[in-house]
Amino acid sequence: MKGLMQDWSLVCHRIIDHAAIQYGKRKVVSRSIEGPIVETNYAEIRKRALKVAQRLVKDGIKPGDRVGTLAWNTWRHLEAWYGILGAGAVYHTVNPRLFPDQLIYIINHGGDRVMMTDLTFVPLLEKIADKLPAIERYVILTDRAHLPQTTLKNAVAYEDWIGEVDGNFKWVAVDENDAAGMCYTSGTTGNPKGVVYSHRSNVLHSLAAAMPDVLGLSSHDIVLPVVPLFHANSWSLAFSAPMNGAALIMPGAKLDGASVYELLDKYQVTVTAAVPTVWLMLLAHLEQHNLKLPHLERVLIGGSACPRAMMEKFQDKYDVRVTHAWGMTEMSPIGTAGQLKPEVASLGHDAKLDVQEKQGYSLFTVEMKITDDNNKELPWDGKTFGRLKVKGVAVASSYFKGEGGNILDKDGFFDTGDVATIDELGYMKITDRAKDVIKSGGEWISSIDIENIAVGHPDVAEAAVIGIVHPKWDERPLLIIIPKKDKKISKADLLKFMEGKIAKWWMPDDVIFVDEIPHTATGKILKTALREQFRDYRLPTATAAE
Repeated sequence: MKGLMQDWSLVCHRIIDHAAIQYGKRKVVSRSIEGPIVETNYAEIRKRALKVAQRLVKDGIKPGDRVGTLAWNTWRHLEAWYGILGAGAVYHTVNPRLFPDQLIYIINHGGDRVMMTDLTFVPLLEKIADKLPAIERYVILTDRAHLPQTTLKNAVAYEDWIGEVDGNFKWVAVDENDAAGMCYTSGTTGNPKGVVYSHRSNVLHSLAAAMPDVLGLSSHDIVLPVVPLFHANSWSLAFSAPMNGAALIMPGAKLDGASVYELLDKYQVTVTAAVPTVWLMLLAHLEQHNLKLPHLERVLIGGSACPRAMMEKFQDKYDVRVTHAWGMTEMSPIGTAGQLKPEVASLGHDAKLDVQEKQGYSLFTVEMKITDDNNKELPWDGKTFGRLKVKGVAVASSYFKGEGGNILDKDGFFDTGDVATIDELGYMKITDRAKDVIKSGGEWISSIDIENIAVGHPDVAEAAVIGIVHPKWDERPLLIIIPKKDKKISKADLLKFMEGKIAKWWMPDDVIFVDEIPHTATGKILKTALREQFRDYRLPTATAAE
């Protein structure tokens, strides 16, 4: 016997339709690339997205064709997203922080026919355009007055381009399982690999992400997505916010502490999301100018582990609740979020932070397990380390064009490449990337745990830990530190600060102070570069052991 419900397909354009009908006047405010703040609303976003879709179809874009975007978070980028989806095409968000060779590979491998780009990236594209033969047209996300002289093929100002159609258009019909978006991940070995989202997976992921124990969005919220649209669907906010009628404040290209604070304060933002490096800049700005955050209620922190000291600062000094989250491009991307369950809500201050330091428990639609190298499932006891594997409605089943071969185990789980523990209540804690874990004397040491403790020192701006070859122990930890501006700190001071906070055998064998730590295009510490930089470094303990 089958259910007798209507077949109402889960396609992404229904999100902006609903936002325009039920929350049409809710604001979408952007810091434009040209400079001024621009205010619009969901009804206008939909109206202009229809023009984008109509214009793409007029230009010969067919269902399944890829349309690239190389752009910051603005109202025009949001319109472009929904317009691309409404034309039945596939939005391909390209990360501008990648190296030129990576950009060339990704755009060509993705097969993009049109590239929609901000003014910021015109010079970058001009340098590589001759290596992008499939691109037929470049749409510059600006008006005619700001359109620069450019050598880009068939370049046109966005406002002129959509101005040539009337918007009297119906969304192109697609199946909910058709491709909706594409984002490449460099978190795998070899060339970046394409993750292809379906309409169905985007809609269901956004519903799950908006639930109270994750983002908790409603029409009463004002959301600042600092995390870019080119970071795996801006962690669902490009869908979840309009779906629930939350106003959007788009930061454009300015992500420094002062610029982010200006928007948080002026527009009374209640929810925001970004990687820890952004919040380091904001917190430094707040402290330097003795500022408060009276309107902000919740901050989602992911992308890399959130230091305990950062959580403490947000919650104790600024009364902002931190949600520690984890996910991957392959997961659309949110996999877990760290709200306090009733079983731990009554714990003391430090015990609660212990829980919040974990990356949280899985969303509905996500299953998790940890296994050993032989795929034997390991216990959820909060102590046993294992390979973290996931499956769900918004988890990749394969990469674009089959790159990387079969990526699922025999039970249909995807190996995330992370090493983690899961406790009895379902809270998962990433202890390392499998490739970054330090193997010392047959035991594993979590570089992330050491980094988070080191960053808790008041004079430390950033910390990284890598394993260095050791003649007796195989590997031992090297701690690399960037001190805060105008602060001096010694190795002895730092090691003393860490005493009692980690096991003695986890203590770094040496500490090095640097001016800069390399990062990936998504803001994570680039440990491959650090390992190369310190490849020939000899620990003082290594000499003593020989």
